[in-house]
Amino acid sequence: QVQAVESGGGLVQPGGSLRLSCTASGLRFDNYAMGWWRQAPGKEREGVTCINWRGTSTFYIDSVKGRFTISRDNAKSTLYLQMSSLKPEDTATYYCAALGGTCNEVDLRDANTLAAWGQGTVVTVTS
Repeated sequence: QVQAVESGGGLVQPGGSLRLSCTASGLRFDNYAMGWWRQAPGKEREGVTCINWRGTSTFYIDSVKGRFTISRDNAKSTLYLQMSSLKPEDTATYYCAALGGTCNEVDLRDANTLAAWGQGTVVTVTS
């Protein structure tokens, strides 16, 4: 059973930073592209960023470019999201998942994932 467990969320002031982690199990982690999605209160879930299986190719939505950095440690089966210059509009529950395809804008946008969503980790950006 494929499972992802997110952690690292919290309360942060605008301009602050957080690093999210995601540990995946039930799959050969280094065989899959991985991604982060988020869902703000009252809004639909959106794809934020993804990374290919080797960690050599990434994609970011425009609103987080230059502020968020996705990375992975295949030896630890762990995915990371370093978030900097956080804004109130980044407030959301963040989820990670393995992609059913490659890391690309369409699969990220359409949430082409291998398994159901986990619990996520909550990020709140407020002064």
